[in-house]
Amino acid sequence: MKKRYLSWHFFALLATLLVLLPLLALGYHALSGEMDNLIHFWNTMLGNYVLNSALLVFGTVFLSLIFALPSAWIVANYQFFGQKTLQWLLCLPLAMPAYLIAYLYTDLLDYSGSFQEMLRNIFGWKSPHDYWFPQIRTLYGASFVLALVLYPYLFLLVRVALLEQSENLTHSAKILGANSAQIFRRITFPLIRPAIAVGMALIAMETLGDFGTVSYFAVPTLTTAIYDSWLGFHDLGTASRISILMLLMIFLFISFEQYSRRKQKSYQRGYEKKTAFRTLTGWKLWAAQLWCWGLLSLAFFIPFGRLLYWAYDYFEQSWNLDFVQFAVNSLKVSVIASIVTVAIALLLHLTHRLSYSSGKFWQRTTRLSLQFSSLGYAIPGTVLAIGLLSPLTFADHSLHHLLKSLNLSPVGLIFSGSLFALVLAYTIRFLAMAIGSLETSLGRVSPSLDMASQTMGSNGTNMFRKIHIPLISKGIITAALMVFIESMKELNASLLLRPFNFDTLATHVFTFTSDEQLERAALPAIVLVLVGLIPVIWLTRSLISQSQKER
Repeated sequence: MKKRYLSWHFFALLATLLVLLPLLALGYHALSGEMDNLIHFWNTMLGNYVLNSALLVFGTVFLSLIFALPSAWIVANYQFFGQKTLQWLLCLPLAMPAYLIAYLYTDLLDYSGSFQEMLRNIFGWKSPHDYWFPQIRTLYGASFVLALVLYPYLFLLVRVALLEQSENLTHSAKILGANSAQIFRRITFPLIRPAIAVGMALIAMETLGDFGTVSYFAVPTLTTAIYDSWLGFHDLGTASRISILMLLMIFLFISFEQYSRRKQKSYQRGYEKKTAFRTLTGWKLWAAQLWCWGLLSLAFFIPFGRLLYWAYDYFEQSWNLDFVQFAVNSLKVSVIASIVTVAIALLLHLTHRLSYSSGKFWQRTTRLSLQFSSLGYAIPGTVLAIGLLSPLTFADHSLHHLLKSLNLSPVGLIFSGSLFALVLAYTIRFLAMAIGSLETSLGRVSPSLDMASQTMGSNGTNMFRKIHIPLISKGIITAALMVFIESMKELNASLLLRPFNFDTLATHVFTFTSDEQLERAALPAIVLVLVGLIPVIWLTRSLISQSQKER
């Protein structure tokens, strides 16, 4: 390997180790320390936590299937008024944080909420004993809320899978005498089954890592167990062991997803694309419209409408110096995180490009670095925060002792008690996004440009500064934007790693809503939702335009 590229490989490996740091710390604490609390936890509460987590995942995935499959089938196969608009509108709930939907529907559907109050006025009911109404703050209510927010993952994947099917298969089946039910069971469902499996795995991982919704609904899950172990008992060992258990479950989901993707490639290779939509008329048209617009209203329009009403009504109380400060805090930490994350992703990708002239060993090494560095997105924010607490605290103590031995003044908790912890958590969590975005852009840059530049004696820095970065500038901007937006919305890691007296918009909203001050949380919540709409609209419109070109 050329010596001038040694520094690139060194820093790429260092960045990979930084991403793996929380996992290594979790493993260390899980294998060391006292086991008494874990044994007590295992014998008393762990079974309930695991059962609730499993039921929550199952319920959320099941309801997401009910919400997503009919919607994807309707917009992918039928032509009707509003169909093109619904293709991207049905993805808008992804921009709504699940805990916001939980707070808003609790306020709406609880006994003292406006909906039950309206029912009591209409029917003359005086007390809860006069009628039955389902409780929203239960495990089943949490599954309903999470499904409203997460079903677009499944909707997007299934819709794309339906659009990629061959119309010739359906025509051939009809010629052979198959009815609609047989065509769906024998042809359509086997072809979209891998996409369904991938969507289910994504929803399961997001559900397992949720904290805001289950915390507000008082549903004990593994995520709340981690918070209880650390914040309640200050037991990092037990929190680490529960985190390892969550990671094992997530590993199963990821393995299931990757297996499904392999099957998907073999299913969808070589088929022609559809050429025409069918037209809906009569009662079927009204039923399709009612289903799609009703789901969209429940998942987005009703919650967002209530936020707009409260934001307008309480604007003077909400628009104050605290709100401005929290917005500045969010912008500051998100901008820093996006810059650092994209810089590391660039370093990893460009080092991998250089490795092609350094031999197969370094090609495999840099490829593994990219793969390991993408693990962070699969780690829930709560688990990531627990994994970072110990090494950052150790770094602070080591620095303190070093300065003390040199008779220098201490500098405080510059690692665990500053923005460094938040930026590091955001970087590890969202590095996979930046890597994926840049991989797409760099894939369009011909390797012949690298060879020509190296033949002319250009070093790696000059080659990337003058050739690659100008060619992938749009990909860099896209990656930075995605990381910035996700950092603005991140709650779980922010709650555990934020410095003292430091709030972001996400933690600000969580604090107010936890204190039942929903109206005061409306304005910052709208900011978070509007920021979250940017990638959702961009992604869905891109997929729609791509599918229209193929058709």
